[in-house]
Amino acid sequence: MNGLRQEIAAFLENKQTRAAEAGQMAALQIACHFDLAEALAAEPAVRARIALRLERMIERERQRGMRKHWSYDLNRHIALKQALDSLRAAEPGIAPRQSPAKPTGRSIKRRRRPQAPPHPIRNSGPRSMRDTATT
Repeated sequence: MNGLRQEIAAFLENKQTRAAEAGQMAALQIACHFDLAEALAAEPAVRARIALRLERMIERERQRGMRKHWSYDLNRHIALKQALDSLRAAEPGIAPRQSPAKPTGRSIKRRRRPQAPPHPIRNSGPRSMRDTATT
């Protein structure tokens, strides 16, 4: 009887794992137009190229999030990261890309352009004279 309970528990755990993987693959296909099943079945050289592509996609998504861009999607970011983790787990030879020592892009805090000095003709005289001159 105890063996039957263990088999039931193992079956339910396996079923839950497969359902989570299927959901992850579907979400990745919808959000990122990327098929994880094909990537896992590919040759190691192709898998390494796919891993680099995923890293670039994650980096772009991270940059969108840092800049609070309207198209940033946390679910897409999570799906990309999970896909990269599962791809690395399937192929232990794929190492993470090393980030450069110096940041190559802009600093995180964006600088505003300096404001132009006031135009001498437009801003001269009292406001009432400017309003009557244009009408």
